[in-house]
Amino acid sequence: MTQNAMNADKTCEVSWFSALCDDDYEFLGQPDPMLASSWEHCRNIVLQAEKGGFDNILLPSGYQLGIDTTMFAGAIAPLTKTIRLLWALRMGEDWPPQLARRIATLDRILGGRLTVNIISSDLPGEKMESRPRYQRTLEIMQILKIMLSGEHLKYKGEFFDLDLAPARIGTVSGKCPPLYFGGLSEDAREAAAQGCDVYLMWPDTMDKTRETIADMTARAAKHGRTLKFGYRAHVIVRETEDEARAYADRLLSKLDDQTGEEIRKKSLDSASVGVTRQAELRSAAGGDGFVEENLWTGIGRARSGCGAAIVGNPDQVLAKLRAYQAEGIDAFILSGYPHAAEADLFARHVLPKLNHGPLVM
Repeated sequence: MTQNAMNADKTCEVSWFSALCDDDYEFLGQPDPMLASSWEHCRNIVLQAEKGGFDNILLPSGYQLGIDTTMFAGAIAPLTKTIRLLWALRMGEDWPPQLARRIATLDRILGGRLTVNIISSDLPGEKMESRPRYQRTLEIMQILKIMLSGEHLKYKGEFFDLDLAPARIGTVSGKCPPLYFGGLSEDAREAAAQGCDVYLMWPDTMDKTRETIADMTARAAKHGRTLKFGYRAHVIVRETEDEARAYADRLLSKLDDQTGEEIRKKSLDSASVGVTRQAELRSAAGGDGFVEENLWTGIGRARSGCGAAIVGNPDQVLAKLRAYQAEGIDAFILSGYPHAAEADLFARHVLPKLNHGPLVM
C-alpha cells in the first residue's frame, strides 16, 4: 500500500470553529454588524457545521472578546444532535470542584458529546508568571480526571489541597472527557505531557510540526503517557487554486497594518511563545504570504494566535491535511472567513473525501 493510500485510510477528527470571540469577517479587520459575536450568529455557525457533517466544534473563550463561552455552550447543547462541543475553559477563572460539576452536567445534556479545551489563563486583572500558571493548570487537569472518574479526591499540590467525595452527577462515560490543550513554551509542553489527552498546535511548517510531535511524544513517554495530536488552522478551498488565492487576497484587501496590529494586541496571549512563532512564520513567508506549499500566513496580519490558512483547490487541501496526518496529526480544528459560508464550502468540497469521525481515546 502506498503512503497516500495509507493516509487516506487513517481516521481523523474534523472540527469547525464558532466565532464567539468577535472573530468573523468578510474582510479581515473590517467589523461587520451582521458577523458580530452574538447568540444568533454563533448558534447558526454551530448548526451549519453540524449540518455539514463536522465531528466537533470549538467554542473559543476570550475574557475581553465576544460572548461568554459557558453560557453559550449550555444554550446550544440541546439544539444539537450529533456534533461534539469542544468547550474552551479558562483555568484562571475556575475552581476545580465546581468546574468538574459543570463539565459533568453539560456532558449529560449532550449525551456524552463533550470535549474540553483547557486554556492556561490568568485571573482577569492579574498576571501570573509562566511556571506557576502552567503548574496550576496541570493540577486542575489532574483533579478533573480524578473527580470525573467518580473517585474520592485526596489531592495535595502547589495550588490545591483538597479532600472531597465525588459529586453525585458524573459524565455519561464515567470518566473525564478528553482534554485538549496547547502551548509551545517549555512550561506549557511539560504541563501538556503530564496532563492533557490531545496536544494542540497552531499552523507551522511541516518540518516544525514533525519536530514538535516528536518532542511531545518523548515528553509524554517519560511520564508513562501517550498523546493524540491536533492541528488548528484556517482553510480557504475553492474549485481552483487561482480562485482560492484570489479569495485570500480579497480577505486582506481592506486591511491596513495599524488596524491589524491593534487587533492582535487585544488578545491577552499576544506575547506568548506560540503567538511569537506565528509572527516568525509571517516574516519567513514570501511576498505572496506563503511560507510553504499551500500554507498562507496572511490571516495572522489581523489575528493573534492561529495565523495561517491552508489554501488551494479541493485536492490540494486534502493532500495537505493527509500530509499532516502522515506526521501524526489525529484531529483538525478548522475555520474560515466568514465562518458559516466557509464551513459549507469545506463540507462540500473536502470533508466527504476524508475518513473522519469523533476522536477515540
